[in-house]
Amino acid sequence: MAPRAYWKGYLKLSLVSCPIALFPATSEREKISFHQINKETGNRIRYRKVDAETGDEVDNADIVKGYEVAKGEYIELEPEELEAVAIESKRIIDIDEFVPRQEIDELYMRDPYYIVPDGEVGQQAFAVIREAIRKEGMVALGKVVFTSREHVIVLEARGKGMLGVTLRYPYEVRNEEEYFDTIENEKIPKDMIDLAVHIVETKTGHFKPQQFKDQYEDALKDLLRRKQKGEKIERPKERAPSNVINLMDALRQSVKADGGGARRGSSRSAPSRSTSSRPSARTARKSARAHARHKKAG
Repeated sequence: MAPRAYWKGYLKLSLVSCPIALFPATSEREKISFHQINKETGNRIRYRKVDAETGDEVDNADIVKGYEVAKGEYIELEPEELEAVAIESKRIIDIDEFVPRQEIDELYMRDPYYIVPDGEVGQQAFAVIREAIRKEGMVALGKVVFTSREHVIVLEARGKGMLGVTLRYPYEVRNEEEYFDTIENEKIPKDMIDLAVHIVETKTGHFKPQQFKDQYEDALKDLLRRKQKGEKIERPKERAPSNVINLMDALRQSVKADGGGARRGSSRSAPSRSTSSRPSARTARKSARAHARHKKAG
């Protein structure tokens, strides 16, 4: 069964336009989901919309949206009144400008959508806009209306189609200073940084999302299989916490645990033991001397 478009409309660049369709680029449909059931009867729980004061059930036709202006005081809005909100167009993504992709902070990224031409008419115009975006090495900014809201959307060429990602507005992004201001400016010894950098280098690889494993999802599936078979489910024993309390010791043990070898994913053969041990040994000697100096100074 072909996927159903989430939104249909027109993509417009100056006087060039074409019909397009948007499809969500991600899905959580495959994830395990649960229903709430009555433990006594095994029946599904059904929620009802009731009046908070009278407790009476309310029909959907009698429910309107309300904005609370004071405790218990609301401005009521009918559906047709919300439709009257002045938005220039609900079916056109009009490209306003082009910006470098790297200038868009990841905090503003929201939901990704695949964009394809809608039908045979306009496919050439779609290709022209797509290739113009691709060759400029930029991304396009426009606006789109769905879910009764106007969203800023960033468009970029992707394969034979395009990728559109809705963006958050500035008022939706929290100020990092509210969280980071309390972090102290730590003075970090160079030998500690050297050890940490060495650990990073040994773990350097390439982004391969196909290797990501949702261990919790797999454990849930296993749990359901065992439960269906009538097996007893017991909580696993928790791992004992690490007894390393000294940061320098933790860094050294991390280097030792990683073998102090070559970077992950390197196409070159692993160096001999004598060669590979030199950097870590030299780093360890420097760390030991620095540790002795700190201890003596203390």
